[in-house]
Amino acid sequence: MSRSKPGDGCAGDAMLRVHITTEDLFQVRFASSPDPLWETVLSIRLLRGTRGGAVFDPWRAQARGRLSRMPQRHVRLLRHLVPPAGDLPGFLTPQRTEHGTDAGTEAGTEAGTEAGIETVLATPRAQLRRELSALPGAPSWLRPLAEGEPQALARLGTALRAYHHAAIAPFWPRVRSLVDAERAARARTVLSHGSEGLLAAMRPAMLWHAPVLEVAHPAERDIALSGRGLVLAPAAFCWRRPVTVVRPGLPPVLLYPVERGPQWWTGPDHAPGAQALANLLGPTRAACLTVIKNSCTTGELARRTGVTAPTASLHATTLRAAGLTTSTRQGNTVVHTPTPLGSALLRAAGP
Repeated sequence: MSRSKPGDGCAGDAMLRVHITTEDLFQVRFASSPDPLWETVLSIRLLRGTRGGAVFDPWRAQARGRLSRMPQRHVRLLRHLVPPAGDLPGFLTPQRTEHGTDAGTEAGTEAGTEAGIETVLATPRAQLRRELSALPGAPSWLRPLAEGEPQALARLGTALRAYHHAAIAPFWPRVRSLVDAERAARARTVLSHGSEGLLAAMRPAMLWHAPVLEVAHPAERDIALSGRGLVLAPAAFCWRRPVTVVRPGLPPVLLYPVERGPQWWTGPDHAPGAQALANLLGPTRAACLTVIKNSCTTGELARRTGVTAPTASLHATTLRAAGLTTSTRQGNTVVHTPTPLGSALLRAAGP
């Protein structure tokens, strides 16, 4: 079941303790991309409240405007399924495999969303009945869904698709950009400090006291990985504390808040000091250098700047020729990182 509880920190709360042996450390990894359905479900909870106003209010205003054109019975259904606090129904957060379609592309995002929704609609009736009956204040009109009636399931699928299209899809390039940057930054931590250094650097979302990783949780709970591994999944619509997804036989997943500022929905060219850098390099090339700050592949560079892959490759070549970046081939991908000169230029342009 998925677990979620709003709050501002770990102190004084119940704890989920993940017991990680030395062997388990080698199986700690990051999700390859954000999960469209998980971000959708997490955002439903944020939409109805006021938490994180400085970060989420501009998104709320735009999303609510689009959702006003959506049948209100669908909005009402989703709000009843995603309570403002406490556990999320597990069937709404099915665990995907890491071998599916790349969620970084528009087609991949749509395919990932559709695959997740189809998994939700295929939930066994017993699980639907159990998890919906546990919802606080569940209205009687949810009973057909709890019984797995085809018409009720079809209505849920329509509601999830419409909500995702209105509230998540327009912002997906920025969601993916934030997650790409987070993965790149954490990868550098692993290179410098290893897996234990990575876990130690996850404060305040998680607390590492070897060999136990502690996460704020609705109830006291202990999990031994037992060789299953652990997946860390940065999420744009996760607020304050991680959400845990734990299912038998699968690696536990910890979705944790990705770092983002009040203007997280804008591109790198909106960062402070970006205009001076754009005047020097040109706006697109300046955006490319800003994205390369934390290292990225050519594909990530294209996604995060909104240009085609050939154009991104051309800008990367120009930056490399100017001595601002360096490129390293890793298998079928090329990873770009800033040189000391490129890093100094970025620092001079501002935070």
